[in-house]
Amino acid sequence: MNLGTESRGKTMIAAALGVLTVGVLVYEFTPVFSGSSATPVAASQPVVTTGSPSRPAARHGANSGKKAPTPANLDPTLQLQLLAGSEQTMYEGSGRNIFVSQAEPPPTPITNGTTDHKNGEEPIYKPPTPPAAPPIPLKFFGFASQPGEPKRIFLSKGEDVFIAGEGEIVDRRYKVMRISATSVEVQDLVGSGPPQNLPLTQG
Repeated sequence: MNLGTESRGKTMIAAALGVLTVGVLVYEFTPVFSGSSATPVAASQPVVTTGSPSRPAARHGANSGKKAPTPANLDPTLQLQLLAGSEQTMYEGSGRNIFVSQAEPPPTPITNGTTDHKNGEEPIYKPPTPPAAPPIPLKFFGFASQPGEPKRIFLSKGEDVFIAGEGEIVDRRYKVMRISATSVEVQDLVGSGPPQNLPLTQG
């Protein structure tokens, strides 16, 4: 009596395990036969996402209510009416020289501090006059050469007396440029200014 009951219990347990095994196999292989590429394991895995992919979705949602931009006209046909309109356009320059990056400012006129102008005319710009060179402290008082010889002259500076010809330097500073019958032309090599004429001093 007890053996029959134990055999029947084992049979029911084996049948239950068989049904459970068949159910598991059907559950596992059902996606394969239905054509789905996903598996329950892949579907159960958590998907890791970052914050950056969500931005395009939000931008798309914000622009969903706006119309899509109209594409530009890609018609390659020559528009003659547009060309005719552009030919009638006249270029009016602004008076600026396009070849110069910036115009030079006009020179500032130099005045004597007064603002009165005659007949309403603007003052004429005049460059400042350079200061006059100081006079050369030499005196030409005679000739030191005989007729037929190269011209040589006497020059004095205070108590010093020099004898020099054309092209020679006196007192390590003054060069005799040209000798005439009544004067001599001397150039100051240290100072600035043009050559000066020293007249012949009588007596």
